[in-house]
Amino acid sequence: MNKKTSLTVAGLSIGGGKKENFFFCLLEYFEHSQRWFLSGLHQVREEESKDSDEIISSWVNEYELEHLIVDFPLSRPVCETCELSCPGVQKCHNPVVTTVRNMMEKLLDEDTQLIQTNPKKYEQERVEDNLVHYSRNVLDKEPAHHILSKSFKRKLKSGFLPYWNRPIDFWVWQKYYDQLLTLFKISYDSFSNVSMIVLFKFKYLLRHFPASLKMLEGNKYICLIELYKSGIIEKKHIEALNSLDQQVLGRLEILRNIEKKLNVFIYEHDVDLIIKNSRAFDSFLLALSGQRYLLQQTVRLEAWTRPEENQFIVPVF
Repeated sequence: MNKKTSLTVAGLSIGGGKKENFFFCLLEYFEHSQRWFLSGLHQVREEESKDSDEIISSWVNEYELEHLIVDFPLSRPVCETCELSCPGVQKCHNPVVTTVRNMMEKLLDEDTQLIQTNPKKYEQERVEDNLVHYSRNVLDKEPAHHILSKSFKRKLKSGFLPYWNRPIDFWVWQKYYDQLLTLFKISYDSFSNVSMIVLFKFKYLLRHFPASLKMLEGNKYICLIELYKSGIIEKKHIEALNSLDQQVLGRLEILRNIEKKLNVFIYEHDVDLIIKNSRAFDSFLLALSGQRYLLQQTVRLEAWTRPEENQFIVPVF
């Protein structure tokens, strides 16, 4: 490892299943050139003779890594850590759960009041709201009232499940629910895209990682939305990712824009790997989120989201 680097961060995307076919993506900042480099892109395949746990640990040690960004939950649902006498989901009185539910009910109550006060104006504003504004930064001041999209309202009415959701889920719903649904046809839930064996494996691996390693949780979709909102990539690039015929071109355009606008250098052989392999692309986005964390360019989460537990990062570009 070149000791001239002052900042180093890696992304490791293994969410989405049990198959051990993933990439470790390393970003380093070199002071002498004042530029970020993608200096390591390593793949672990299911057929590797060497144990994957040992491979990951060796990477962490080899690069003296201090920050690793992953795409699976680093904290547990409220139920798993609750020691209160349980009255059932609907009557849950855990302070964390009641705080989130009260906020959800407040949004729904505000929406109901707006309908009853001036239904015609409400429907006019809903048309505007349904357009989904990507240019509005998540750090902007919240509007005085909320016009809820029909899909978001249904999500709020479905409730907060303490055995499945974390407080950060509701925060993501507030900021990105309509954007995630519109751009990627998905809804965010902490544990909807991860295998339990992955969670158990990394709980085991934590015992073998250096005490200096800090693990953080990122999300590729939120990273892409923030890149779009910042004007670094375009909507057509994201739409290309949803097309089997256009995925490779979409990833290439996104990489080129990141290289140009964020001063990140990627070797051509790594570009080829990233655009052809979705896991490599995902790990790169996680590493990029980690870069913003090191530069202290992330959203400051409210205390009720329990950021000290989940270590969830939202990049700002």
